[in-house]
Amino acid sequence: MKTIKGPAIFLAQFMDDEKPFNNMENICKWVSKLGYKGVQIPTWDPRCIDLEKVAESKDFADEYKAKINSYGVDITELSTHLQGQLVAVNPAYNKMFDGFAPKEFRNDPKKRTEWATNQLILAAKASKNLGIKVHVTFSGALVWPYMYPWPQRPDGLVHTAFKELSRRWLPILNEYDSNDVDLCYEIHPGEDLHDGLTFEKFLKYTNNHSRVKMLYDPSHFILQQLDYLSHIDIYHEYIKMFHVKDAEFNSNGKAGVYGGYADWKDRPGRFRSLGDGQIDFKSIFSKLTKYGYDGWAVLEWECCIKSNIQGAEEGSKFISDHIINVSEKQFDDFADSGSNKEELNEILGID
Repeated sequence: MKTIKGPAIFLAQFMDDEKPFNNMENICKWVSKLGYKGVQIPTWDPRCIDLEKVAESKDFADEYKAKINSYGVDITELSTHLQGQLVAVNPAYNKMFDGFAPKEFRNDPKKRTEWATNQLILAAKASKNLGIKVHVTFSGALVWPYMYPWPQRPDGLVHTAFKELSRRWLPILNEYDSNDVDLCYEIHPGEDLHDGLTFEKFLKYTNNHSRVKMLYDPSHFILQQLDYLSHIDIYHEYIKMFHVKDAEFNSNGKAGVYGGYADWKDRPGRFRSLGDGQIDFKSIFSKLTKYGYDGWAVLEWECCIKSNIQGAEEGSKFISDHIINVSEKQFDDFADSGSNKEELNEILGID
């Protein structure tokens, strides 16, 4: 067993044009004062990183890393959530997802996908230059609009979607392999990889590619009413990243897991700041520690009620209080009477 690293914080929901959220220096100093030891960096935000320069120049990457370290935090991982989403987009979502891409690639799905693919490749090289072994992204979604089987899905629709999804991702996965970086897909509604079965299906269609891994975020499972603790038992070998995000599901007679098109605050399932939801983080940290997870515990703040500032202030202590410092000795070592082969045979009655 190993001790989980942390607390760390994902910067995506905090970047802003106002201080201290307007650049890496200011925000890193801010989170360090709150007790965070690491930052997860959204690569689509130029206030955070010049992805191309970090990918193309080891010297630049070393300077960038050293500068962030000088503010009192480490770089935990890089994120390409928005770019990964654009690797696979069902036409129904073209207009809404165009905003994730630079203006010159909008209204052109093919060029938008090419740009997104290149962004993922740059992130693999940048991660290697920074000495980071894991990266997080979204899978994108070709078949998500047909998640509910009505009208009846045509035979072969899911097969065709996952075959195409794997075709787009395999060259990217091979690039990550050549850079010795695992690619962790955040299992997330809205993506074709949104639960255990779809993760397994993607594994199958990528021929169990060794770089296909998982970011574990229990908030997305409680909203689906999926057993988030058993999920760790089943998939712990694939879990290489961890978002610490709380949520709740308040069952009622008007809406269920689909939410009735309600705003977030009015949905049965909604994201909450750490400690305000229903997720059993004590059991999660225990299970991850038991299975030897040695990555970072990263706060992802999303809450429909509490401010991100208060969420960040409370989140650092919450994570610190849940990290288990692994013991180097057994609790009953005091009663160890020693042993040798002859004594063992005598105890068991073996001649």
